[in-house]
Amino acid sequence: MATATLSIDLDAIAANWRAMDRLSAPGTQTAAVVKADAYGLGLARVARALAHAGARRFFVAVAEEGATLRQILGPGPQICVFSGHMAGDTDMIHDLDLTPMLNSIDQVTRHFEALPGHVFGLQLDTGMNRLGMEAPEWEAVAALVLEAGPELLMSHLACADEPDHPMNAAQLAEFHAMTDGCGVPRSLAATGGILLGPEYHFDLTRPGIGLYGGRPFDAARPVTALSLPVIQTRELGIGETAGYGCTWSAEAPSLIATVSGGYADGLQRALSNRAVLWAGETPCPVVGRVSMDLITVDISHLDQQPRSLDILGPHQGVDDLADAADTIGYEILTSLGARYQRRYIEGQG
Repeated sequence: MATATLSIDLDAIAANWRAMDRLSAPGTQTAAVVKADAYGLGLARVARALAHAGARRFFVAVAEEGATLRQILGPGPQICVFSGHMAGDTDMIHDLDLTPMLNSIDQVTRHFEALPGHVFGLQLDTGMNRLGMEAPEWEAVAALVLEAGPELLMSHLACADEPDHPMNAAQLAEFHAMTDGCGVPRSLAATGGILLGPEYHFDLTRPGIGLYGGRPFDAARPVTALSLPVIQTRELGIGETAGYGCTWSAEAPSLIATVSGGYADGLQRALSNRAVLWAGETPCPVVGRVSMDLITVDISHLDQQPRSLDILGPHQGVDDLADAADTIGYEILTSLGARYQRRYIEGQG
């Protein structure tokens, strides 16, 4: 079989959610962010595992994701939509009991006119300049919105993965200025915000990347392992090259393994000549360019030819691989392709 195997530890995801829940201040509800197909790991299996662990409120990016999640979880859990109430979303929001996080006066108008009395939350911009109402907009509609009874007022931290960044305190102060005295549950902290401390937790935390084993939650249990089958090996003489563009050449007689995986599977071209795969405890460098379906790896130093090599596993997590590609673990996870044979691990503690 030439298909790589992506192992996903559902027990670890559940354990990471429970750890984030323990880190959240007493009395604070802990939600779960499962947007982008649960960060690329499979919404159906991941959401069920999180619900079993105790999550009762989930966040998705768009209403279509919310519709899929409602079919998975059934009635009961609250599903909040970060993009709010977009044109064309009304039937989904109503029929599937989704909670849009309204981001603008236009969205407030659309929601109140199309679905009067339907549950909603509101997103405020405290300095990230991405989604949500800025202070003057909020002041203009606050009385009307609060009278309608929002479920949640939320904002998002821009630099929570840098604990000493002054933006954190500035956004916290702005969030207080915009929401103190409103009498509505509030949320500011995702994974990084949870780690900043209880003053950032308010009534609800929203862990995302920490559930899936990524920074900045260094205590997270690893969630993913990815093993790439070796399709072929070949001996190269001094001066021979491997891969497109002849970007690597052998400085000594070498044994090169060609493994199944490439940028079509989310293993970025930026890993060319930089990443490492593992044969058990032994690192094996990527040589030459990562191509669409194949990666070439130097295994000259191994005692025997492996059947597969690991690119994610105990010696290299998503953030390590991201460092090699000069990106972040989020991109590694959400890029993992559809061709992998997915193996879910659960019920093992």
